[in-house]
Amino acid sequence: MRVSLYGRVSTKDRGQDTENQLSQLRQYSAAMGWDIVSEFVDHESGSHSDREQFQEMFVAASQRKFDVLLFWSLDRLTREGVLPTLQYLQRLTGYGIGWRSFTEQYLDSTGMFRDAVISILAVIAKQERNRISERTKAGLERARRQGKVLGRPRNNVGVSQIRELLASGKTRQEISEGFGILLPTISRMLKTA
Repeated sequence: MRVSLYGRVSTKDRGQDTENQLSQLRQYSAAMGWDIVSEFVDHESGSHSDREQFQEMFVAASQRKFDVLLFWSLDRLTREGVLPTLQYLQRLTGYGIGWRSFTEQYLDSTGMFRDAVISILAVIAKQERNRISERTKAGLERARRQGKVLGRPRNNVGVSQIRELLASGKTRQEISEGFGILLPTISRMLKTA
């Protein structure tokens, strides 16, 4: 079995080194009889996905350059939240790549509880989406109660005013820029009037 290791420490984790993680992952891989084909290491926050080695790992996964991704713990892989985490794990699974957390034995797509783990993560992700939606709706409702006008600002230009400007020699582009109205909106106003 070909394994790739992923290690990460945040730049805020002063004095920490990924070597602590990687040495344990190497020992575990050797005990399992796995062949380590690559190691991906990031020294930055796990709260975003544009980490260089994280992205390279997914490229290698999509090319099936390894069979299993081994990481020290789920928070070393990502700290973006439940939904993105689930999406990353499903992406690996979609590439035909297994994944395993060294410190969280239940997070193992290669084990017999694989489907149960993914189901539980999916339910948690759904709950997170619901909570985000509820918080957004509550925030919008509070803003409305406080008298805030939501949505895009309305334009105060009438069709007759646009026609007069066009008749005087102005182009649609000039009208668009002058009033801050998109060209398709001007076209739609002229068609419907």
